[in-house]
Amino acid sequence: MRLKSALRMVLAVSLLAVLSVGCASDRKVIDQADQVHGSLEKAVIKDEVLANYLQEVGDRIIEQAAKMSADGKGPSKHFATDNTWMFGEEMRFHFVNSKTLNAFTTGGEHMYIYTELFLNCKSEDELAAVVAHEFAHIYGRHVQKGMDNRLKVLAIAAGGAVAGAAVGGKDNWAEGAAIGGGLGLAGGSLLNMGFTRQDEAEADKYGFRFYVRAGWDPERFGDFFQSMIDKGYDKTPAIVSDHPTLRSRVEKAREYAAELPPEAADWRREPVASAARFRDLQARAVQVGKNTPNDRSLENSRELLQALPRSCVSPIPAFEDQVAAQQDLVKKASEKK
Repeated sequence: MRLKSALRMVLAVSLLAVLSVGCASDRKVIDQADQVHGSLEKAVIKDEVLANYLQEVGDRIIEQAAKMSADGKGPSKHFATDNTWMFGEEMRFHFVNSKTLNAFTTGGEHMYIYTELFLNCKSEDELAAVVAHEFAHIYGRHVQKGMDNRLKVLAIAAGGAVAGAAVGGKDNWAEGAAIGGGLGLAGGSLLNMGFTRQDEAEADKYGFRFYVRAGWDPERFGDFFQSMIDKGYDKTPAIVSDHPTLRSRVEKAREYAAELPPEAADWRREPVASAARFRDLQARAVQVGKNTPNDRSLENSRELLQALPRSCVSPIPAFEDQVAAQQDLVKKASEKK
């Protein structure tokens, strides 16, 4: 009797997870992104010169993305529901004061470039490539897709637990369910990594298109990835990474550049900042950062910030404190229910 009750419970959890897949609406993602921004906001660079510069780079990308959207170009998920919010004035790009090499978006109306990444850029082309990549995640609704994928992982794990309990029988059902659920979770996590790699590759693909049409040098799109290779970041095997390898991304960028039509030469524009001004802006970021809280000094939000993605542009594995923070947040959330 206890076995049947347990199986019914696990099946109910599995069914609930499956039925919930696809429920990550734009509104839910935007609201979640706003909550995260509230925790990170004190570390956001408020300096008007720096903020306006980054926003101008981002706006050039959004302008071209809006034109592509109007022409019906993009992944199917982009056109699944109304997407006009992606091109509104609320879309903001932020510099975050941090010693971490990082860039990420939470999928709503905020995209983040950490100052350490900005300082590692050799040119505006490199910065614009990262900014374009981040906006492409929003364009492709990758955060919404990721939220749905996590629910699928829960469903796979629940299904594994059901199978394990059945194999374990009346006397060993609990142990069988634990083993089956663990195997399901591991398999589901690897599946989820594959989707994430696909999203990262897609963000490079559309990010390149936004970047080139916004006027930056197509030959320079892969430069930041190459710089990271030169610094030894490309050591994680692809199968256990949630990103394509940096080397494959550099190769793809070269392929994209080689495939451009002849008229692409007419898309070129002057950068937002000259090379000299770009260096001045980097120096300004260092000075402003001395009087701005960094992302690790926000005591009330440290755990949440630790759990955030460390880098959207690097295949480096998750840090131990990141994993621990994510697990602790999940535990606390479950305790509140």
